[in-house]
Amino acid sequence: MHLFEALVVVHVIAGTIGLVAFWVPIAARKGARPHRKWGRIACYGFIGAGALAIAMALLSLYGSEERIPTITDRELFAGLFGWMMLYLGCLTIGFADYGLATVKHNRDRTPLRGLRYQVVMAAVVVSALWCGYFGFRVGHPLMVLVAAVGLIAMVMQERFVWRKEAARGDYVGEHFRALIGMGISAYTAFLSVGLIRLVPEQVFNPAIWAKP
Repeated sequence: MHLFEALVVVHVIAGTIGLVAFWVPIAARKGARPHRKWGRIACYGFIGAGALAIAMALLSLYGSEERIPTITDRELFAGLFGWMMLYLGCLTIGFADYGLATVKHNRDRTPLRGLRYQVVMAAVVVSALWCGYFGFRVGHPLMVLVAAVGLIAMVMQERFVWRKEAARGDYVGEHFRALIGMGISAYTAFLSVGLIRLVPEQVFNPAIWAKP
């Protein structure tokens, strides 16, 4: 529990940096220095928060049973605070990584087909499939829905990566979609997993999860 609480503190710091910095590149002139600088800060903040979310998810799955004792259905707890948190962490990292990569390799998509980026997208797909399956098994459609969102997003990314021809400016749309997706997944995690700690009786309210 002490390790978990320590991870929560660092996770909140990294996530807060990402949540605040996220709005600067949206408001700033696209391509300008503030857009690039704060965009990177937001991405790195969310990547850090996503990695810590994965660690916390694993602790929730294999650690203390004292986590949120008001939830008596421990299998459902494992689904929402274990497998879905793990998946949302992978999804946030996947979006941030791809969003940065489309700009870095905007003239040549060949590196995006390499192991470095394909492993990240594969991790999102695998975690999404398991999240969806687990949600179906425990009868919670929310897990299935969020898993479907990630799977569709990864298919769209792979179509861009592997298609033979791409117009010169097509990467801009990919960059925009990925980083907006990054923000949505981060705000979803914040509202549903973080903020919900204040109102645990609303933990299964789909309206809270759907707002982002």
